[in-house]
Amino acid sequence: MRGRSECREQGEEFPIARFLDGHSVQLLENGAEFFPALVAEIEQAREEFWLESYIFEADEVGEMVLAALVRAAARGVRTRVLVDGFGSFEFVRDHGERVRASGVELGVYRPVTLGAPPLRPTRMRRLHRKLACADGRVAFVGGINVVSDWRRQPVANPRSPRWDFAVRFTGPWVRAVREEMARLWRLVMWVNERRRVVVPRLRQQEAPLREDKEGVRLGLVWRSPLRHRRAIERSYLAALARAREEVWVVAAYFFPGGRFRRALEGCARRGVAVHLVLQGLSDHPWLQEATRTLYPWLLRCGVRLYEYEAAMAHAKVAVVDRRWATVGSSNIDPLSLFMAREANVWVDDRGFASLLRERIVQAVQRGGRAISEEQWGQLPWWRRAVGWMVVTGVRLAVGWAGIRGEMEG
Repeated sequence: MRGRSECREQGEEFPIARFLDGHSVQLLENGAEFFPALVAEIEQAREEFWLESYIFEADEVGEMVLAALVRAAARGVRTRVLVDGFGSFEFVRDHGERVRASGVELGVYRPVTLGAPPLRPTRMRRLHRKLACADGRVAFVGGINVVSDWRRQPVANPRSPRWDFAVRFTGPWVRAVREEMARLWRLVMWVNERRRVVVPRLRQQEAPLREDKEGVRLGLVWRSPLRHRRAIERSYLAALARAREEVWVVAAYFFPGGRFRRALEGCARRGVAVHLVLQGLSDHPWLQEATRTLYPWLLRCGVRLYEYEAAMAHAKVAVVDRRWATVGSSNIDPLSLFMAREANVWVDDRGFASLLRERIVQAVQRGGRAISEEQWGQLPWWRRAVGWMVVTGVRLAVGWAGIRGEMEG
């Protein structure tokens, strides 16, 4: 009963997102769909192009994107790339000078300095969102880093590309993406270089925000350390509160706090079919063992569990009642929900939600494995012990970082 009341309280207090009409939205699955669309917009940019990524790797994909950015800079387009200092450490170290010499501006969020104290809570606060914006006209939001789908996988020869999603959209919220990226760029330049940056106005001023009742309804949700600290978690809680028939959640890394667990329980207990798709092949096996300690409880609550085993699952998406859908960078774990900078879009459109649901179901049928209570009960004791050791470590880490109360609320 507690889960049900919690779900109702969160739904009444927090809206899923501030939705605006008038958007055109395109779902992009994996790099095969994402990178051609991204490069096409770089090639069409006339005034500016912004790009943020947690990981930027100088592999065949990274070089393709970088070459397009260099061409844009050569024709007078202001090109700014902001990467995370930890996730893109090798890229900045090995290629930073080359990138800047090519005319592309490169910023680094919280650079990792060799010799600095390794154990600081602030080192866990990363730039994890993946954003792009061209001329204030079109934006990308999602979970896909600038790296080949075939690299950085937990197995040497995966039979499928890394599984992930992003969206490309036009409409009123594009201006907010540009403003947010410019705000963070100015902050990083001041912190790193003590340099004040003025972001020029676009020559062709963006149209004012308006709800013209045409196109797709879309909402944008940020998560940042000071502003909107729990916005993404609250958007999920509100969506779960509204669920009446079915929920699909795909989470690359899953270790939610108490509020989120109770919301899932409340949905399942009131008869909603809750499907949770997690990693079967993980690049962080210790964290995977911690996630698996939740399996018995989730299964007893009635949640239907699947592990995706065709390749590494990196997606962070959800579909609720075939109406609301979210795509973004935020995992459902302490780092994403309570520490990192993240960005998700919510789409209130049955056509888009049905398409995303169809892609999820197809992937599960193709490469997923259903988890049952009987299978979990057959696991050896030492795996359960390892899982609980990792759980203890996670709790100590979030307590050290000062977010234990938020996670367990």
